[in-house]
Amino acid sequence: AGVRTRLRILHVIASADFKLKYSGSALGYAWSLIKPFTLFTMLYLVFGRVFKLGAISHYYALSLLIGICLVTFFNDATLLGMYSVVTRESLLRKLSFPRSIIPASATLTAAITFGVNLIAIAGFVAWKRLVPQWDWLLLVPLLLELYVFVLSIALILSALFVRFRDIGQIWELVLQVLFYASPIIYPIGYLPTWARKVCFFYPFTQVLQDVRSIVLSPDLKPNRLTVSDAFGTSAARLIPLGIVLLLALFALALFRHEEPYFAERA
Repeated sequence: AGVRTRLRILHVIASADFKLKYSGSALGYAWSLIKPFTLFTMLYLVFGRVFKLGAISHYYALSLLIGICLVTFFNDATLLGMYSVVTRESLLRKLSFPRSIIPASATLTAAITFGVNLIAIAGFVAWKRLVPQWDWLLLVPLLLELYVFVLSIALILSALFVRFRDIGQIWELVLQVLFYASPIIYPIGYLPTWARKVCFFYPFTQVLQDVRSIVLSPDLKPNRLTVSDAFGTSAARLIPLGIVLLLALFALALFRHEEPYFAERA
């Protein structure tokens, strides 16, 4: 019963947040597609056309769109999660429930938006005449891995933001750095060998490249290098997975340590 109650609270808060996010907006849920598509169009015109990156691959546009949709989810989920405990301060004082539900519901709100963005990716996949294969089922555990990574960061940020409000400014700066440091706009094959390895210590890069490798299987190998290719062994997959696991354990420990003080500090 406890688990069902928690899941119901999680569903109610996430659904309410998603509806409130676009309430009063003339375009409503359409903004879920407009925002990433606007960024995609701008980056494609600049880097795909002006800097000719589109010439290196027939699938550059789809590769870029996948990267933008994934990073938009990552950014939205971590930002919403970071502010979630403070914005739900009144709820903390009135109800007794596991506080981890609050940042979790924020990340689910971003996940719902990401689900809408998948429609755009599906349209591009159909346009490029890519036929789904059985290995596309591997996208499910990859997206689950990304969600665990995102949720872990959201738990850490939400706990720290209650105590240190400067975390908000710092994280927004970090997100900008991570965007350009990740192979979203440019193929990871353009990087030196040592830089590729460094990039894969960031789990987001591993998920991004694995998704591209699966969906864009006909593309040139340098454009869809995976962590196994970068390190020359399939055992290298344990590196980002291990980082995600350790981060998740740390996030839970930190959140539980700070949880008793949320009501008085938020």
